[in-house]
Amino acid sequence: MYAYIKGFVKNIESDYIVIDNNGIGYLIYTASPYSFEIDKEYTVYLYQYVREDEITLYGFKSLEEKKLFLKLISVKGVGCKMALPMLATGSPDGIIDAIERENILYLKKFPKIGDKVARQIILDLKGKLAKSDEATVQTSDELVEALKSLGYKNADINKVVKKIDGSLDIGLQIKEALKLLLK
Repeated sequence: MYAYIKGFVKNIESDYIVIDNNGIGYLIYTASPYSFEIDKEYTVYLYQYVREDEITLYGFKSLEEKKLFLKLISVKGVGCKMALPMLATGSPDGIIDAIERENILYLKKFPKIGDKVARQIILDLKGKLAKSDEATVQTSDELVEALKSLGYKNADINKVVKKIDGSLDIGLQIKEALKLLLK
């Protein structure tokens, strides 16, 4: 099982990218291949799908996208080839909001999602996706406490915390915050 790959994008097609990592090209299906640039280095979070006759890599620019993808494919009737276009045409926040608000019409706008599958997605995932927001709040609390312990004032901390990516490891968040505070 792969967690992520870091490398340079060498090819972009309508549904996949090829990333070169130490001379090996990995074909990775992704929701938005044209959001990548050729010869630019990326870290792509991976999901490896294995079947009797197929081994496929699916890639995501953020852990949030990957986690949502994994939740979506856990729903009965939703496979990788159905979940990936959902991420391509909808934002993760929009999809989560639609599930939490039971917005069947929003979910039905995605390819191959009918009334029955939309209802199944809501049934299986409602209330299980908002937890990522709680984790972000908890992480920013950790960041605030760490910066306070270093002697920074609340006003300065509040300005900086809003600019930090909550999906980063807490150590990286602190580094980024210190860079911003020292400017």
